[in-house]
Amino acid sequence: MDLRMMAFDSPLFSVLQHLHDAGDDSDKSVSCPSRTYARDAKAMAATAADVKESPNSYAFIVDMPGVKSSDIKVQVEDDNVVVISGERKREEEKEGAKYVRMERRVGKFMRKFALPENANTDKISAVCQDGVLTVTFEKLPPPEPKKPKTIEVKIA
Repeated sequence: MDLRMMAFDSPLFSVLQHLHDAGDDSDKSVSCPSRTYARDAKAMAATAADVKESPNSYAFIVDMPGVKSSDIKVQVEDDNVVVISGERKREEEKEGAKYVRMERRVGKFMRKFALPENANTDKISAVCQDGVLTVTFEKLPPPEPKKPKTIEVKIA
């Protein structure tokens, strides 16, 4: 609906017209988060995780009840960030059955963790057991201390 056709030419109505038209555009020029983005951000924040260090490794432990191993992805980005993502799918409804209450979260989730400098990204294991995913990185051996360089002093 064009408000100018109804003899509303004031600047206020022009702004209102622009906002109204922006809601119809598919490219969404107004920068506000979509509902999907907000839902995914909540899912990221709600995915519980622990990081544990042992003498030989780092372990990232993430709760994933009801998620199949085939729906979980573990990746290493830029050699220093581990990304754990996946999707918890809704069960197919059987005929005649309906939910009275739904509290379990469904949908996509993702967590990113910065890796310590001494994490060996070539030695990674991921195991999902009883709804808990454990991603383990072995530690790199500590660098050998540099031996001091001895310089011979010459007599001039």
